[in-house]
Amino acid sequence: MVLTPRFPHFLHGGDYNPDQWLDREDILEKDAEAMEKAHVNAVSLGIFAWDALEPEEGVYDFAWLDRVMDRLWRRGIHVILATPSGARPAWMAEKYPEVLRVNSEFRRNHFGGRHNHCPSSPVYREKVRGIDTALARRYASHPAVILWHISNEFSGDCYCPLCQERFRDWLREKYGTLDELNRAWFTGFWSMRYTAWSQIEPPSPMGQMSNLSLLLDWRRFSTWQCRDFISMEKEAVHACNPELPCTANLMEAFWDYDYFSLAEVLDVVSWDNYPAWRGGDDERVACGAALNHDMMYALKKQPFLMMESTPSNVNWHSVNKLKKPGMHLLSSMQAVAHGSQSVLYFQWRKGRGNAEMFHGAVLSHDGRSDTRVFRDVTEVGEILEKLDGKLYAADVPAARVCILYDWNCRWAVENAQTGLAHGMAYHETVLNHYHAFWRAGIPVTFCDMREETDLSGFSLVICPQLYLFMNGIEEKLRAFTEAGGTLVMTYFSGIADSTNLTFLGDAPHSLTDVFGVRETEMDALYPDEENTVVMDNGRTYRATGICSLLAEEGCEVAGTYGKDFYAGGAAITRNAYGKGTAWYIGARLDPDCLDDFYTSLASSLHLEPALDVSLPRGVIAHRRGDMVFLQNYSGKPAFFSLPGSWQDACTDEKVPDTVELPAWSVRMICKESLSGTGE
Repeated sequence: MVLTPRFPHFLHGGDYNPDQWLDREDILEKDAEAMEKAHVNAVSLGIFAWDALEPEEGVYDFAWLDRVMDRLWRRGIHVILATPSGARPAWMAEKYPEVLRVNSEFRRNHFGGRHNHCPSSPVYREKVRGIDTALARRYASHPAVILWHISNEFSGDCYCPLCQERFRDWLREKYGTLDELNRAWFTGFWSMRYTAWSQIEPPSPMGQMSNLSLLLDWRRFSTWQCRDFISMEKEAVHACNPELPCTANLMEAFWDYDYFSLAEVLDVVSWDNYPAWRGGDDERVACGAALNHDMMYALKKQPFLMMESTPSNVNWHSVNKLKKPGMHLLSSMQAVAHGSQSVLYFQWRKGRGNAEMFHGAVLSHDGRSDTRVFRDVTEVGEILEKLDGKLYAADVPAARVCILYDWNCRWAVENAQTGLAHGMAYHETVLNHYHAFWRAGIPVTFCDMREETDLSGFSLVICPQLYLFMNGIEEKLRAFTEAGGTLVMTYFSGIADSTNLTFLGDAPHSLTDVFGVRETEMDALYPDEENTVVMDNGRTYRATGICSLLAEEGCEVAGTYGKDFYAGGAAITRNAYGKGTAWYIGARLDPDCLDDFYTSLASSLHLEPALDVSLPRGVIAHRRGDMVFLQNYSGKPAFFSLPGSWQDACTDEKVPDTVELPAWSVRMICKESLSGTGE
């Protein structure tokens, strides 16, 4: 699928802020020259440039942007044009203080920062529509513009009276009556019952933080609020040219909003990728990045754009390391392997001051192009050009493995005051279940529990901590298993309904016959405690954090606890149901145990890896189209043999039977018969 029809090629470039350099035309000209030298073909413009675009209310200045865009276009550099709503100008905050957010302590923010706006404010919406419409009228048909970039990294909530009233309206629409809301939120607890809609406030440390149903609905409302704001901006820019696609840059597995919901109103998913590479054994870090890439692909079941990455380091960690030699190409190609149609950076040139003056950039403060970072960036641009004809239109392989990842479930699990209060680690748990497939190069996708979710095309469905059951997911899981699928579910699943009210009955709710087991109690372990799980093949593994007690009701026991008063009790079970098999995992298993468990399961289900060969630890093979990306995250050189005859996708040279892959390196290979020009 082509994400940018006006320029159907891999994008290479990134965030460019010429509005910070309007007094230095010499620098702007050198920027364009250096971009051409670095094989840059696309830049994002105007992301935080509102004060330069509208220096006074209703007075627009596009002359500087005209000059910048024309200069870029003369060199064949395309533009991802941003709406500037992520940061409002000072004149607006001074004249219209209602545009500023109110924090969770119900105090109005002062001017400053970004994402410090109220999404409900009629004034702010009017001003955003105004600048968006003016930009669209002027540039929507400009030949350089290939994509709209809506705002930037949406985040956070507003607690102002306008947002509070909008929240109450949203609740009225959802529940209809206060009686129904009181029932769904179990407000008889601690005398929380509401007798008027006006009594409902957002969760706040100044007031209500103990009603977990309120916390869940507030996150849903905040997602709806963000989605509605994106839709408003998209409508404004599409009014001039509806064929120009829109994106908004997301941020990995972000807590604040349900990305499956936001993706529904975007034409293109893009995200900002900043793994914390340590420069040693980075397998775990790479696995986390791979999961996020696969998640972004899954949001719309189509390729995505890596909108931001750093060409060197970031500036927000306590320790901000440079990338080791080779790591920039490796991490960039990882994104491409998982379905990205771009490698874009934050940022092109370091600013002279303020919060991001030391964030990595293609050009540093010296402006030199004879640097290691510039050479690394140029190398990526050259390789993207070489791969473009062979790979751009290629898709990632269809996944037979699906992991259910639902933001509603994540919010509820991580807010739950249960065995590990606020420490159930939903996302980390999903990552542990994902790891074995990533390591083997077996494609994985993600689904949530929306009504239209269809599981019928998968061989294996994994449900880590599926605490909430929503939209009939239990019946879908039953039907999937009965039809011959393999289902894996973990502890703390099937506990509560969509409003976070617990089911009255056995857990997992209405699926105990499918698993042949019910979860009766959940023991939590202190950080210095652990248990063991003894598998039916005699191998013993560690269990930490959570050990649930399981009552067998017709299942086979595949693993038992080795310690504590429940020693000998079931920890892992399997059950034949219909034509399929249902596994239940009652403990937080050591990652090595999960890796072995899923490796065995993948073999029995004949799940095809990217390469049918044993690779050294930390070396990953991932397939896109007919190309295999060999990636070394081990921190040391790796040597291995390849089955069959392969050629280097960039040089067309034959790959030796024994491959040497240096530390932090990547190599793209394809079968020798692959044409170099096919799409």
